[in-house]
Parts: sequence; C-alpha cells; structure tokens
Amino acid sequence: MTTTITQEKIAVLGSGFSSLAASCYLAQAGHQVTIFEKNHTVGGRARRLERDGFVFDIGPTWYWMPDVFERFFNDFGKKVSDYYQLDLLDPAYRVYFGDNDYIDIGLGVDNIAATFEEIEPGSGDKLVKFINNAKDNYRIAIENLVYRPGESVLELVTLETAKKLGAFFSTISTDVRKEFKNPKLRSILEFPVLFLGAKPSDTPGFYSFMNYADFGLGTWNPKGGMYEVILGMKRLAEELGVVIHTDSPVDKILVDNNYASGIITKGQKHLFDTIVSGADYAHTETLLPQQYRQYSEQYWEKRTFAPSSLLFYVAFDKKIDRVHHHNLFFDVPFEEHAREIYDDPQWPTNPLFYVRFQSKSEGFFAPEGKEAATFLIPLAVDVEDNDSLREQYYNKVMDRFEQVTGQEVKSHVLFKEFFCVNDFKSEYNSYKGNAYGLANTLLQTAVLRPNLRSRKVKGLYFTGQLTVPGPGVPPSLISGKLTAGLVQKQFATT
Repeated sequence: MTTTITQEKIAVLGSGFSSLAASCYLAQAGHQVTIFEKNHTVGGRARRLERDGFVFDIGPTWYWMPDVFERFFNDFGKKVSDYYQLDLLDPAYRVYFGDNDYIDIGLGVDNIAATFEEIEPGSGDKLVKFINNAKDNYRIAIENLVYRPGESVLELVTLETAKKLGAFFSTISTDVRKEFKNPKLRSILEFPVLFLGAKPSDTPGFYSFMNYADFGLGTWNPKGGMYEVILGMKRLAEELGVVIHTDSPVDKILVDNNYASGIITKGQKHLFDTIVSGADYAHTETLLPQQYRQYSEQYWEKRTFAPSSLLFYVAFDKKIDRVHHHNLFFDVPFEEHAREIYDDPQWPTNPLFYVRFQSKSEGFFAPEGKEAATFLIPLAVDVEDNDSLREQYYNKVMDRFEQVTGQEVKSHVLFKEFFCVNDFKSEYNSYKGNAYGLANTLLQTAVLRPNLRSRKVKGLYFTGQLTVPGPGVPPSLISGKLTAGLVQKQFATT
C-alpha cells in the first residue's frame, strides 16, 4: 500500500510571512500555487516605505528566534544566508527608565547577568537560573508544541509538558516578581512577552521561553531590514513555481456543495481545488456566505486581541545621539498603559513607546549623516483614529524623547509619515485594526485558537497570527508549515 499526493490548484490569499511559507511548502509538494495579494507589493504587514533616500520597514522590526527561520529554509535544502545576511546586534537594545537613565542589554546571558548584579545584588545568579528554565521551556515549545496544528488538546499532552503543567497556570508577572525586586529588572524581563500580545499578568509562565529568545538567542538584524526576509521568501517561492499576483484583492470565496471551489477578484472568477487564507481570519470569513462562517461577530468581540499601534516614520537631517538600533522607553508606569490597552480601552495617558533607528546599523536606510527612525506606541484596538490624535501623540512622544535622551531633535525632522488603526483596517482588512493578531493567553492557546481548517467548508484553510501557533513573525512561518501539512493530508490518497 502506497500513499501518493495528487497535484492540485491552490489559491493563497495574502502574501505575508505565513502565506509565503504555506505557498513554498505546497509548491514543493508539487501543487500549482497562486498567491493573490490586495496591495501593490508582497509582504502583507511587512512592507517597505521609501522616500527621498530614506528607507523604513513598515511592519515588523525585531528578528528573534533565528533557528525558526533557519529551519524554514533548511526544509527546502537552503540556508538563510542564501537569501539574506544577518548581523548580531550588540547591544541588543537600550531601555530608558528616565532622563539619561538607561540600561543596555548586551550580548549573552553572562554579560546580562553581570548588568543585573550591578543593579540588584544576588540577581545575577537568579537570572542565570531563570534563563536556564526559560531555555528548557523553549526546547519543549519547539519540540512538543508550536509545530502542532492545534486540532486536539491531546497534542499538548506529553511527558515533557506534564512536567511543566504548573508553568501554564502561573503567570510571567508572578514568576518574575517572585525572584526580582528591582522595578527596572522586572520591566526588562516582562518586556519580551509583549510580543505575544497580552499583559505579563495574563500570560502563562511557560512563555518565559521568550526571555530565552531574547537573552539566549540574541537580537539580529537582517541587512536591508525585515523586508529583505520577505524578498528572500518571495524569491524562494518563485523558484518553487509559485505565481504571485499583486493588486488583486479577493472579493468572494466560492463554495460549491460545501467545498471551496474558487475566488472572485476584480470581477473575475478563478477556480481552484483548495483555498488557503493568510489574510485576516475574521475578514476572510466575511468573503463566505453567512451559513459557511465558523465564527460569529460575537465570537470575535469576546477575543483578547493583541494591541494596535500608532507608528510614525521619521527622517532626520542629522545623526541622533544616545540611542541604539532598538530602544524602549519605559520612563512611565507600565501598568497604567496596559490598563488603557486591555481593561479600559482608550488612547494612553502616558504611553510607553519604542524607537528603532535602523540607520544606526547600516547606511542603506538613510543618506550619509542623516537618520531614519520608526516610533511605535501600542494602542487598544478599535480606538478613535484621526489626524489630530496622531499629531498630538507625535508631539507628546517627541517631547518625551528629547527630554529623556537629553537632546533637541524636532527641528531636525525632514518629514514624518503615520500608520495607525484606520490604516491597519484599510491596508490589511485587520479586525478592529489590530496590529499583531490574537493574544496568547491561556484560553487562547493551541486548540483554543481559531482553527487552521474550516469545519464548515471543505478545502478552506487558514494561516497566520489569528490562528495557530500565535502572533509574531517566527510563529507565522510555523503557521504556514502547519497549514500546508493539513492540506497535504487532504490530498493524500492510498
């Protein structure tokens, strides 16, 4: 008895990380894969802004978990270095806590432990122990959890996960605050789980594996920015035979006898054997007749979404001092800002913010002697968004940046461009304008997330940050692989 795979025509909606990943795996298996992207360029939320010699990554800016990227390219007999080059950042990032009061996170656990020890005696050894446990969690997550499709709770039940059961019912905040007393150190250790989209007090302690991703695996910079990763994946996809159509928004998913049979884009019908959507999950289901939608509006309303963001891309006419490639500004209380994102949604009274000076690492991003920076303020989803609020918060953050770093910069701004809640909705059909998908809380983990395959329409699959395994770029690569694996099972014949 042998198993064969029939060659099928597959449409993929969207061209972000998860869509490109799924497309590569499906094309490698011999299928005819066509991508339909609504925007002018590939990349989904990871695009590039170019203006007057300045270059900005519009979307993701952090490159963590390099092993996941390497594993992806290895699956095709390739290496990351075949498609883009990486530099390890040292220091990884700077965290400001007040006027000229900052901590630089260096390279390697031993160096970071020494920094901790200087601030809180005894915390260096505690950090090493904490990161060793986080490393073990990371190994278990990679080997036992994140590469599972979330179709059964039994996927989570292994000898290794059983030993870690308590870590799923504690929280990051509880575990950190039990060991570390200094508020600055607590903030640094609680920061990485913000990539998972929820408050540290709502994130299971098991997710400390993000601390290992931070301190243990390091922060990397793809030369040319994160968009070079997209371009590398696009190149791989095309080498495998994937056809990509940009400026091709999908208006409807066709269903014939409970089976996904094609799509309509720009008024034209295209027939396919299977549909994979890496577009926003909630939006994708609106492309179906009502009876074929799995999740109601009430379902989505009750989900805990990761934040949206106000981003502004700023060109400076000079080099900016006292900043690194990545910079976090924690000079105001975290708890108040978190409450205004999750508990009482509103524009933050005193926002924390992040700044990436990509031009600190390479001249590609700005003309000589000038600087390109991306500012980001986390926001609650679906808050009011207008030009007045954008300008107000631009001035608020720039004033804080000047005060905290001790320099005047506003008069050196050549131009700025904004991206906020309304743009996430219009550009990406993002539910409520979320920037990062569904938060990874205990009740939104694995099988408790929206399914990778439709229960109502055969041949319809989903991938990306609203489904398994969760938000972030590395999970999106994994999500694409998981979805492609389920599609392969559908086409396997005996």
